Amino acid sequence: MAGKRGIAGAELLAQRTRAQRGGQDKHADSFDRSASDALAWWCDAYLDALRARNYSESTVETRGFDLKMFLGWAAERDLARAGQITRPILEAYQRWLWRYEKPGSGGKRLGWSTQRAKVGALKDFFRWLTRQNVILHNPASELELPRPEKRLPQQALTLAEIDRLLAVPDVADPLGVRDRAILELFYSTGLRRAELCRLELPDVNAERRTVTVRRGKGKKDRVVPVGARALAWIERYVREVRPRLSLDTRTAALFLSGYGEAFNPDVVSRMVSEWMKCAGFDRPGSCHLLRHTCATHMLEGGADIRYIQQLLGHENLETTAIYTEVSIRQLQEVHARCHPAATLPESGLPLTEGRPSLPA
Repeated sequence: MAGKRGIAGAELLAQRTRAQRGGQDKHADSFDRSASDALAWWCDAYLDALRARNYSESTVETRGFDLKMFLGWAAERDLARAGQITRPILEAYQRWLWRYEKPGSGGKRLGWSTQRAKVGALKDFFRWLTRQNVILHNPASELELPRPEKRLPQQALTLAEIDRLLAVPDVADPLGVRDRAILELFYSTGLRRAELCRLELPDVNAERRTVTVRRGKGKKDRVVPVGARALAWIERYVREVRPRLSLDTRTAALFLSGYGEAFNPDVVSRMVSEWMKCAGFDRPGSCHLLRHTCATHMLEGGADIRYIQQLLGHENLETTAIYTEVSIRQLQEVHARCHPAATLPESGLPLTEGRPSLPA
């Protein structure tokens, strides 16, 4: 039987207990931790040390996933102790990573940046083991990371495509008002998905037209401007919709799911991807595409790149500088103004008969 849609369906979902909703409980792994230098035991200690050094939980989880991938590979080869690991073994693992095919991807391999992250996690882990005197020599000290790729982000959406996307949520449905407010905020501010999910009611200041981002990437706070249109949709959502979704007045999250709780970033990504499909886009895209679009449109509108850096929360200006390569409009204007062959002569350009023409 199909469930109710819209706000009525959300209210029914909210009445279900957490156990009835299902979930993804973390299961204990089966790695051997009996030896004094067991890799799995010291991996746990390393992750706890990262937490003690105030690393974000997402960073700790990512490091743990990368390291446990290595632990699984090593366990298949009866390598469970730190003292057994040598540089040739790590180089063999690095070659295995290069050949590794992601399950269910049709033979797709790991990207170079992913391989760099996994090998980098290993280097840091074994460096830490050496400092803890678990091993006398660091076998990962001479490992060479794969060369980084300099790839452009996905092409930003056009203004017409943004309008099509914003028109997808049904604003006659209260949940559609919430969804429109989410899209407007993504496009207006260029927030990361986790940053949007962590927003609380006091973080939006309608009078100053700002949004305070707390615990952004690297646990850094920042204040970003928000456009009047996005603010109008947020105010409508807070006034008309959020009180109907809220089950506990102590829940301060700005955007609430049908369970009356803050959104999980993965859920938001799936929602945005579905809206992209509904808008008729035949290319993959999600929250980060809206972030790229915000930055590209700001740059094309004449914004200084340092202001875009502050808006996006980039620590390094080089990260933001990639948008100068994505935005081709300003380069086209300079090319048309400065290059002697950028325009046709008044008499036009004679074409040889039978020569194929360029596609429109």
